Amino acid sequence: MYIAQSVIGGVTWTGLPGVMRAQGLPLDHIGLVSLLVLPWALKFLWAPVIERFRLPDGGRDRSVAVVLIGAAVVDSTLLIVGGIGPFPVLPVLAVLMIAAFATATVDIACDGYAVEALRGTPYGWGNAAQVGGAYLGAAIGGGVFLILVDRVGWTAAVWAMALVIAVLCLPFTVVARARETALRPHQPSLKAALKRPEVRQGLLIASLYVVAQKTAMGMFGPYFIDAGYDLAQLGILSGVGSLMLGFFGAVLGGGAVRRFGARVVLVGAVALQSAILALVALSAGDTILPAAAVAPVAMVASSAVMAFGFVSLYGQFMNWSDPRQGGVDFTLFQCADASISMVAGTAAGFLAEYFGFGRFFALACAVSLAALPAIWRISAKKAPLHG
Repeated sequence: MYIAQSVIGGVTWTGLPGVMRAQGLPLDHIGLVSLLVLPWALKFLWAPVIERFRLPDGGRDRSVAVVLIGAAVVDSTLLIVGGIGPFPVLPVLAVLMIAAFATATVDIACDGYAVEALRGTPYGWGNAAQVGGAYLGAAIGGGVFLILVDRVGWTAAVWAMALVIAVLCLPFTVVARARETALRPHQPSLKAALKRPEVRQGLLIASLYVVAQKTAMGMFGPYFIDAGYDLAQLGILSGVGSLMLGFFGAVLGGGAVRRFGARVVLVGAVALQSAILALVALSAGDTILPAAAVAPVAMVASSAVMAFGFVSLYGQFMNWSDPRQGGVDFTLFQCADASISMVAGTAAGFLAEYFGFGRFFALACAVSLAALPAIWRISAKKAPLHG
C-alpha cells in the first residue's frame, strides 16, 4: 500500500515537473505542482471521520473498504489524466488534485492500521515498509513513468501507472480482512490528539525537520534538466537512484537509530543534506563546480539522506501515536510535513525562477543549517509514551 501511494506521488512530484520543464515551462509554473500537496496538509480535518468509520464501536475493521474506494477514485482520475495529456496544465492539476485527496484519505486508514497492528513491536519493519515503500513507489512513479513517457508517450505511461496501483492494492485487501470484530469505546478526535504532549512535541520536530530537508527537493529535477540531461536520463536516475540508495539509506538509518539514537540520526541527516545543497549551489552556472557532474550525484545522494533521516522520524511518529486513533495522530504529524512541504515547494519555484539556482540552493542550505540547533535541542526532550 505504501508503494502504491508513492507511485501517484512520484508521477505528480517528480514525473510531471520533469515533463513540464522538458516542454520549456518556466519554474514558477512548475512550482504550482506543489499545491497538490494541499490534501496531505489538510487531511487531519477529515481523519477523525475516517477513523470512526474504519473502527466502529463493536463492528468489524473497515480498512479494506476505505482502501478499495480510494484506489478506485485514484485509478479513475489517472485514466482521465492519460486521456487529457500533460497539457493544458491546469485541467491536469485539477484532476490530479482529486487523486491526491483520495490517496491522502487511503493513507489515513493505512497508517492507522499500521499503528494498531504494530503495537508492542520495535516498529522497525513498519518504518521500513513506510520509507522503503515510499522510495520504491517514487522509483516507479518518478522513474519508470518518465522512461515510459519518453518511449511510448503520455497516455500509455499514465494508464500503466493506474494498472500498477490497482495491482499493488490487492495484497492489503487480503491481509486486512483477517481482522476481527472488537469493542472500541474510544472516539477518535483531534482534541484527544492535541491534548497529548507527545503529539505537540512531534508536530514541532516534524515542522523543523521538513523545513531543513525538503525546501529544495522539488527543484532537483528541473536543475538536472537544465544541466543538459533529458527525460529518459532523469527517469533512469530518479528511478534507480531512489530505489537503490533510498533503500540503502533506510536500512542504514534503521541501524544508526539502534546504535546512536534518533536524535543523532535526525541531526546527522540534516547536516548531510546541507552539504549536498552547498555543492549544488557551487555548481550553479558552472561557476565553481560543473553542474553536469554535480546534478546526478546530488539527486541520488539526497534520496539516500532523506530515507536515512525519515526512518527515525517515522519511528518516533508511531511511538507518539495512540493505537486507538492511530490514523488521527499519525495524520497530524504527516500534515505538518505536507503543509510545510507545500509552502516551501511553491516558494522554491518562484525563488529559483527569479534569483537563479545558485542563490536559491545557497539559501536552502542556510535554512537547513539554521534548523540544526533547534532540532538537536527539541529532540532531546523525552516525550511520555501512551500507556
